Amino acid sequence: MNTQTRICADSSGVTRSAFAPGAPRSIAIVTDAWYPQVNGVVRTLSTTCDMLRRWGHEVTVISPEDYTSFPAPTYPEIRLAVTAPGTVGRELARIAPEAVHIATEGPLGFAARRYCKSRKVPFTTAYHTQFPDYLARRTGLPAALFWPYIRWFHRPAQRIMVATETIRAQLREQGLTHLSHWSRGVDLDCFSPDAPPPAEYAGIEGPILLYVGRVAVEKNIEAFLSCDYPGTKVVVGDGPARASLEGRFPDALFLGKKSGVELAGCYAGADVFVFPSKTDTFGLVMIEALACGTPVAAYPVAGPVDILTDAVGAMSDNIARAIDAARYCDRHECAAFGAGYSWEAATQQFLSGLVALEEEECVSLRAAPAL
Repeated sequence: MNTQTRICADSSGVTRSAFAPGAPRSIAIVTDAWYPQVNGVVRTLSTTCDMLRRWGHEVTVISPEDYTSFPAPTYPEIRLAVTAPGTVGRELARIAPEAVHIATEGPLGFAARRYCKSRKVPFTTAYHTQFPDYLARRTGLPAALFWPYIRWFHRPAQRIMVATETIRAQLREQGLTHLSHWSRGVDLDCFSPDAPPPAEYAGIEGPILLYVGRVAVEKNIEAFLSCDYPGTKVVVGDGPARASLEGRFPDALFLGKKSGVELAGCYAGADVFVFPSKTDTFGLVMIEALACGTPVAAYPVAGPVDILTDAVGAMSDNIARAIDAARYCDRHECAAFGAGYSWEAATQQFLSGLVALEEEECVSLRAAPAL
């Protein structure tokens, strides 16, 4: 094993070896969210993997594309992997990584957690989505009903990676205190105020009010589309609620999925980026919009309250008031603020939060028969 490590103590007082900056390592990332899904979790994980590999790390992703899967009920874009008992464990044993990170709480994450616990192998997790609130919106059941699973899932992790202080405080209230900071970044070669606006913007009534993300009930897009504010509302993205919303809001412009420079142009050509979600833990799209010089309007909830300042956006329980206030923000200040989010810094935070397996733990991971 590469023994170049540094000592890192987390907030629970547990001290374990963590990765030294620049030390090549073998890392396994287990995630139920992966391509062809297009969302902030997938983009965060894929960009982090690319950055780690660029730095010389060996990264293996265990995702639904490796297994038979079926569409999630009410959300066919999300694929749920179906595996035989022990399959994920055997794959971890074959990879024999020097760190295991479980990114999501779905079937693959569950299987990896079970295997690591059975082998007494430490692992880290991340809290990417307000899962209880997400399920509450989908099922109509109270969010409190789902918190026991979240506590159960994350409690054995050596560290739980979180993006904001608001989420850190929320998890602490749930008794999860072994937390590590992992922020997000922006590809500044792509997202900038110079990105050309899409042809669809030509001739439409201003101001242009933009939403980017999954078109799904938990994103609260209806609140944006139904707000009484002049101009043209634009939705970029796809999802199970798109057909219904297009039918109910015929004056809105639905552009479907966009990526790269096309997506950057949608941001840069808009007057205000509207972030109506109340279930995100960060909101990667907000800092992408800001990097393109576009101010943000949002509700005062986790994510926006951790990112936005009065100079680059506005928050209100009345989204129309937030939009109106955001229009007064200076676009140059927005661009400068967005440029402060670096994927290099975010990936270093991820790397520092990982737990390096001790020699006996590596032996246990790869030598013990899989369940």
